[in-house]
Amino acid sequence: MLRLETPIRIEQIEDLKIGDQVEISGRILCGRDAVLPKLVALLRKKDPLIEKIGLEGAVIFHTAVSPAGIGPTTSNKLEIEDSIPELSAAGVRLHLGKGSLGAETVASLKIHRSVFAVTPPVTALFSHRMLSKQIIAFEEEGMEALFEIQVERLPAIIAAAHGRNIFEK
Repeated sequence: MLRLETPIRIEQIEDLKIGDQVEISGRILCGRDAVLPKLVALLRKKDPLIEKIGLEGAVIFHTAVSPAGIGPTTSNKLEIEDSIPELSAAGVRLHLGKGSLGAETVASLKIHRSVFAVTPPVTALFSHRMLSKQIIAFEEEGMEALFEIQVERLPAIIAAAHGRNIFEK
């Protein structure tokens, strides 16, 4: 099991292979289809809030944060998958969710030196690994706001890296 501490450095990404089991500790941003397009819009406008959010070396977990806990949502939803190339270009190093990504998205991860990891929908485990949570943007979205959580040893499997996808046959 490889341990990754946020912020994640490019050198760490270069060493990862599909199928690697990782444990992530540190700061993770949480967002899904309601928020990720808004985050991309902020990037395009060069809004100063982007600097405050801090995307360089970040992990984005495709999830909402509810009182019941956290668990991955499907990453190939149009609004989520469409955000991945631009967020990767802005410095996000690891996207975390579930399901397969399209070939163009996998190629963009390679270009921007980012990876995609999947994780099983085990809400109780994730809630146990979450140390803290706070809303950092888009509070009007409720549990789908952009959250920042602190985690300790959140498990995942690298599913797309260096132009390869674990879901390819």
